[in-house]
Amino acid sequence: MKLGINLLCIGGHIDENALPLLNLIAESGYDHVEVPVMHGTPDHYAWLGALLAEFGLGRAQTSIVPDPDANPLSSDPAIRKRGLAHLNWIQDCAEALGSQTVGGPFHAPMGHFTGSGPSVDEISWGAEAHRAMAERAANHGYTLALEPLSRFETYFLNTMEQAAAYSKAVDHPAFGIMYDTFHANIEEKSQTEAIATLGRKMHVLHVSENDRGIPGTGQIDFATVFRTVKAQGFDGPVVVEAFGAGVPELAAATRVWRPLFPDLETLIRESHTFLRDTWATT
Repeated sequence: MKLGINLLCIGGHIDENALPLLNLIAESGYDHVEVPVMHGTPDHYAWLGALLAEFGLGRAQTSIVPDPDANPLSSDPAIRKRGLAHLNWIQDCAEALGSQTVGGPFHAPMGHFTGSGPSVDEISWGAEAHRAMAERAANHGYTLALEPLSRFETYFLNTMEQAAAYSKAVDHPAFGIMYDTFHANIEEKSQTEAIATLGRKMHVLHVSENDRGIPGTGQIDFATVFRTVKAQGFDGPVVVEAFGAGVPELAAATRVWRPLFPDLETLIRESHTFLRDTWATT
């Protein structure tokens, strides 16, 4: 297992203020970190990538569509063009950072709804955009892991059945899905069946407790999740995702207003111990 932690627990933009925590993550035994790339320049992520390499940490990335004015699914060609430019920027930053995976809900603006599910046109526009991203990713040696979210955060992709069908529409080996246990806990009848539905298209496993706090302290049966992903042949990136209070870029969509763990050191150390032990014994 390649174990990582999503740095959204620290904040929405990672800079020199995160150095002590990056050191703690490395000392705790994590293999890599998942960097939130919400804004900034490729030069910043090139600097950060070099710094993470000095810590001995691999790099992954999570990104979003920031707002409806840069929506790659929009029926307005001008808005869709801005959305495609944003997806290009995501990849510019990924290549500067040295990301091995680019994950997250970079399909539709978080917290934006149309009053119905995705249209045929939206699926077509999305698949075309994500196929182009996958072609570029393959040329640069990384993969994509698009993240379905619960119905409370997006209308576009909610279930693994939808995600598997969308993967077929994109139809590229560098394109896959980020499976998130928090969202699946809301949307799926069975995490075991959902994982089996996704199969080999799972490119990243997000380990997120039902309250988005420390994994192993809530209701999700991670031992069963791990047994199931192993049975599917998955041995890819496993990433802790827990949120602190009030990450501005996500607070409106995620509704995380309160602290979900006592402090970052507790989150980092306890998550590492629990997940290494659980993976080893399943």
